[in-house]
Amino acid sequence: MSFELKNYTFALGTHKDKNVIWVRFPNDTVLRNELKQRFPSVSFSWTNKCWYLTDTKHFRECVGLDVKTVLESIQMGDISEINRLALKRMHETLLLKFYSENTLKTYCGEFAQLLQIIKNVNVDTLTPERLRSYFLYCTKKLKLSENTLHSRMNAIKFYFEQVLKCEKMFFDEIPRPKKQSLLPKVLSKQEVVRLFAQVENIKHQIILKLCYGMGLRVSEIVALKITDIDSDRMLVRIENSKGKKDRYTPLPQSILDDLHHYYEEYQPKEYLFEGQYGGQYSIRSVQAVFKTAMKKAKIKKTIGIHGLRHSYATHLLEAGTDMVFIQKLLGHKDVKTTQIYAKVTDKQLSRVKSPLDSL
Repeated sequence: MSFELKNYTFALGTHKDKNVIWVRFPNDTVLRNELKQRFPSVSFSWTNKCWYLTDTKHFRECVGLDVKTVLESIQMGDISEINRLALKRMHETLLLKFYSENTLKTYCGEFAQLLQIIKNVNVDTLTPERLRSYFLYCTKKLKLSENTLHSRMNAIKFYFEQVLKCEKMFFDEIPRPKKQSLLPKVLSKQEVVRLFAQVENIKHQIILKLCYGMGLRVSEIVALKITDIDSDRMLVRIENSKGKKDRYTPLPQSILDDLHHYYEEYQPKEYLFEGQYGGQYSIRSVQAVFKTAMKKAKIKKTIGIHGLRHSYATHLLEAGTDMVFIQKLLGHKDVKTTQIYAKVTDKQLSRVKSPLDSL
């Protein structure tokens, strides 16, 4: 069976309070089977007598619909017309400064929260005292976490300083919550071995092994392209990572054979790891693979896949690797960021004897 877009029509809509893509076509068994084969997650609404897909960037691209922009994803109903212009200016400034898509979503989303609260009040007229009151409201009434409050403050600060060009001292009068000094959560080498042993799918195993073996962020592993792998030099190019920096990291020798077998079996076209219908493998899928492996390995630690990157850095440090070299491998701008791993390494701590043992 060959799926052809021309046999179907697609339209945006809502179903059970969720955004969906309606799929309409003549009542034909062949077309229905082709649709279900092409999109196994497609569902049928008995209420609307129509098939539908979840409204995601991936599915929009697959069916030829325009991808939803950051501004389109924000509820504009409670934002006044004048403040919609402010949000538009904020979005344009972020675009011109080439901020990442994640930062675009975060900053515009957090700024929109303020605009929805102030209704018809022009955001440009807000004084430091009014903003101080708003942040107190976020803390006391909304009970935002420290990280969310920092994010909201940064977004609003960006608008006033980068869009309106206010003095940088403008926000000095507003106190900031003290950031928590949290240590990275890591797995022991034995736990890493147990984790890998639970993954039978070669694609999933290589993804986890490279996350650990090269200290990659999950966004970096899904963005890897076939052309980034230099097996002759045993290096991998990490392109446009956090902070818009490129870097090289060594390719583990032990992964080569598995990597060749994986390539022969899956035949990826552009990205090293691709989804069912091509394009980048999704971050959520990688996170799900890690979560399932952790459960099967019976590792009870509350830790996400980023913990493999933390474990990589910690294990390198325990093996005697120079801190500055680890900084370069991880792509940290400042060595102070890397130095936090010195606080979690157990090499020296394990030598310390508790006074209890000397009683």
